[in-house]
Amino acid sequence: MTKDGARGLPALGAALLLALGLLTPQAQAHAAENPTVKAPQAAKSAPRSIPAPKSPDTPEDARPLAAEQRARAAAPTAGSSVGAVPAARQPAAACDVSAFAGTSGAALVQQVKAAGLDCVNSLFQLTGNDAKGAFDEAQMTTVANALRDTSAAYPGDNSTSAGQLVLFLRAGYYVQWNHADAVGPYGDGLRTAVRGALDAFFAAPRTRDVTDANGATLAEAVTLIDSARENARYTGVVKRLLNDYTGSWPAAMTSAVANTETVIERGFDLPEFVSALQADPTFATTVSSFVTRNSALMNGGDLVTRIGIQLGNLVASDALRAQGRPLVKDLINRYPLVGSTGPLTMNLLWFTEKKDAGNCSFYGTCDVPAKLVPLVLTVDHTCNADLRIRAQEMTAQQLADTCTSLIEQDAFFHPIVKDNGPVKDDHNTSLEVVVFDDYYNYSLYAWEMYGIAVDNGGMYEEGDPAKAGNQARFIAHEASWLRPQFQIWNLNHEYTHYLDGRYDMYGDFEAGMTTPTVWWVEGLAEYVSYGHRGAHYDAAVTQAGKGTYALSTLFDTTYDNADSTRVYNWGYLAVRYMLQSHPQDVSALLAQYRVGDWNGARTLLKTTIGTRYDADFAGWLKACAADNCGSLPTDQAPLCTAADTRQYDRNCRRDGVAATTGNYAYSFLYLPAGVHQLTITTGGGTGNADLYYNGGAWATTGSYLAKSTNGGNGETLTVADPPSGWVYFSLYGQQGFDGVTVTTTYN
Repeated sequence: MTKDGARGLPALGAALLLALGLLTPQAQAHAAENPTVKAPQAAKSAPRSIPAPKSPDTPEDARPLAAEQRARAAAPTAGSSVGAVPAARQPAAACDVSAFAGTSGAALVQQVKAAGLDCVNSLFQLTGNDAKGAFDEAQMTTVANALRDTSAAYPGDNSTSAGQLVLFLRAGYYVQWNHADAVGPYGDGLRTAVRGALDAFFAAPRTRDVTDANGATLAEAVTLIDSARENARYTGVVKRLLNDYTGSWPAAMTSAVANTETVIERGFDLPEFVSALQADPTFATTVSSFVTRNSALMNGGDLVTRIGIQLGNLVASDALRAQGRPLVKDLINRYPLVGSTGPLTMNLLWFTEKKDAGNCSFYGTCDVPAKLVPLVLTVDHTCNADLRIRAQEMTAQQLADTCTSLIEQDAFFHPIVKDNGPVKDDHNTSLEVVVFDDYYNYSLYAWEMYGIAVDNGGMYEEGDPAKAGNQARFIAHEASWLRPQFQIWNLNHEYTHYLDGRYDMYGDFEAGMTTPTVWWVEGLAEYVSYGHRGAHYDAAVTQAGKGTYALSTLFDTTYDNADSTRVYNWGYLAVRYMLQSHPQDVSALLAQYRVGDWNGARTLLKTTIGTRYDADFAGWLKACAADNCGSLPTDQAPLCTAADTRQYDRNCRRDGVAATTGNYAYSFLYLPAGVHQLTITTGGGTGNADLYYNGGAWATTGSYLAKSTNGGNGETLTVADPPSGWVYFSLYGQQGFDGVTVTTTYN
């Protein structure tokens, strides 16, 4: 359960997929916290987290996820799933969809029966006048009556074209749902006709044939139950199929059973279906018995699991909860939480916690979060006193490489932010990295183990850093789509959040968000991640060429007013520019962040700096777009100590150098005999300052021995074997400049 004020950070945007040094991972989202064993009758509170997108490369998985991840479809099921003739076996000219809109009565029935199943299947795509002509209520009623008549002698296969009639009706319901304005309303006349058709079909003795020939049409007829919203009327058909099914049934018959999942799941949206189940408790016990009788077939993505999960909807219904509780309790406690039965038990567990909250003692599930940790995370590895990895499955080499990457990143981080140790009251002395085997397992288990939202690529939770014993945790998953390369999605980005929270940001995440700090929080994480890995940030360089944002605008970025491009790509650009061009401003900003003076930091950004750097930032973006983004200054020389602000020495710098357009900032230093090389560098600030050197006399644009006249303020002059004594250099205001740092070194 999340503590109040826990730091929860949204995950890195989906596009940022780059390899990590030594094949060490990268992960993709953040917001986690400390697991606690639930007390009986106490529901878990949702952790404070900000969802972020998954990688677009995250593969789809056939296995079901927790109910909060699945949106129940509103429209009838589209297209045929079973029994269609492969297109290669049917001449293209055999299907003229306009013919269905131009006929009616017996001619329409003949047209439907004569068409191939693939041709009828294409009718799901009809729109406009064609949809109206084919599927208005009169046409649908005609075909429903034809199915009724054909079903009287249904032979157990499609020799009488019952399959085409069923599929036509399915297509009509689908098109009318999506294009009711074109097709028109359906009323009681059609409902009566469809009920007659389905009654006759399911009453036909040969619909019980356990053959693929029967199953092809039967599977479509089961789906038609839901398309016509007759779920309540045919609960007996569903029970019959579930009671009769065995794992030896052929594929098409198995599909007919699988299609009952839609009838059941969507039936719970219909009051009459709920009433039918209230009146017939054997429906629920039939579903439960179907699961226990066929449990050997469960592999996570099977029909037994999917149909068994529907028992959770009983718990979600006030009217059916009493029926559902003992059945769900039995299944949760009967089958393991991990392995092939995990998808069933974890989904049913979700229903008990989200739809029947506060009753974990009844279900016997109060200790499940703590129980799951050792069951799921079988790897427990300590990198050092500060880093621990809990994983579902990692090799010794993968663990070693991950530890190495994070330890080296720690060393990379501190020279950038120039901290003096942890901020006051921060007790997050260690980080636990949790690694699930893939996105599916993360989604299946992490919501329960750590009380987090899982529709993202991972979560980082700082917790309450002022609380002794608090455990910061990053909950991640392997980027399975990159295998055989091993990578934890966004690992280095997330580790930067831990370091930044510990060494730069006072208090918890919520405190740091009282003013807009997202540009720094996410931009630094990107900067350190890419810099540490030596990776080229293609997406950010591309954005630099667009010049979308002013620097002063980026200082206002929040998670609510920005998309992932602004948060991550532009956060990176803003932080990189500030670190390279205005390190003294970054130092002043971090001094405010480290004591929790959020308003003081905001004043520095929006008033002291304001729009002063916008023009220079725009110029820097153009250079960056050409792949000349510059580099972070090496460790800065100390400030010069001479009282005369124009005087420099062997290894010192002066900040805040300025001059107006057309004027100079004059400087000088004394060189002892034997100097082999003098280097003068300038950078940062606003405007455009050119650098001139003139040996033993004042340097001007008309009197100099060397010059550096790049655009902006990034200038360097290296003078070999300069004369001893006083030498002179100056910055000329090609455009008025301010805030420039000038450094002199010699050897």
